[in-house]
Amino acid sequence: MRAEDVLGRVILVTGKEEFLGARTVDDVKAAVRAHDAEAEFADSAAADLTLATLGEMAAPSLFSAVRCVVVQGLENLPEESVDGLLGYAAAPVDDVALVLVHGGGQKGSGVLTKLRKLKTVTEHKSEELRPSDYPGFVAGEVRRLGATIDREAADVLIEAIGRDLRSLAGAAHQLTNDFPGERIGETQVRRYFGGRAEAKSFAVADAAFAGRDRAALEELRWALDSGTAAVLITSAFAGSARGLARMVGAPRGMREADLAREVGVPPWKLRTLRDQARGWSEPGLARAIRAVAQADADIKGAASDASYALERLVLTITALRQR
Repeated sequence: MRAEDVLGRVILVTGKEEFLGARTVDDVKAAVRAHDAEAEFADSAAADLTLATLGEMAAPSLFSAVRCVVVQGLENLPEESVDGLLGYAAAPVDDVALVLVHGGGQKGSGVLTKLRKLKTVTEHKSEELRPSDYPGFVAGEVRRLGATIDREAADVLIEAIGRDLRSLAGAAHQLTNDFPGERIGETQVRRYFGGRAEAKSFAVADAAFAGRDRAALEELRWALDSGTAAVLITSAFAGSARGLARMVGAPRGMREADLAREVGVPPWKLRTLRDQARGWSEPGLARAIRAVAQADADIKGAASDASYALERLVLTITALRQR
């Protein structure tokens, strides 16, 4: 983002994805700061905004003419302040970057509609990501930091970290800091993040639903020995069972993207589910789901030994698949 893109303009940030919205605000501030190291910055809540306070924030001071004003929570803008804000947005001050942040939803949509019609307003949408968008987000984060990442490595990182964008961005920063300018592969990702509890839990479930009893038991013992909570393991089994049930019951001949939406997983996960689904029928999956529910009840107090309950679950699932 360049200074000429933000100074003398209004930057409208909309959408529910808070991390992406905050990233846009940071980019605007960085552009202003790069243009003028002495620039001044001001923040305000839209609920407190009046034409007078907006004028005060946008006016040059004795020390700097360049300013960046960020107004959060545009959806809470008082009705009596709407006309004043729209009037300023139609003719913004040349040396001021005004950032208006709307948290998403219908509240305040009338103001958004009017702002979008102004030529001086640039909108940056920060909508929530679809499952298929996450690998691209990871690749983009790594690229911002001067490196690249393999698609398989991005998939592994998402499975290990989860879908919290702030956590994924932090993981990308750690990887690129240790491997500057390199192409990051699956080996590096597993070395750093393969030990996460959630990743261990899904490793147990994936091996079990694939019918690999020995590998599943080894993964289970490793997960328990390293402190993974039993409830995370049964949760991973429940998620795998639901995904497989949707895969087995999905109509034939669907496109990849449509099938991923139907099953409720990112497209890259379909490869794993297809391999697992070859040994499962709908009755078998129904019994597997009951076994997972029983194990979950056992580890939450119905049985005295959670480890034994989990081992029995692994053997039950692998036996059902083999059958």
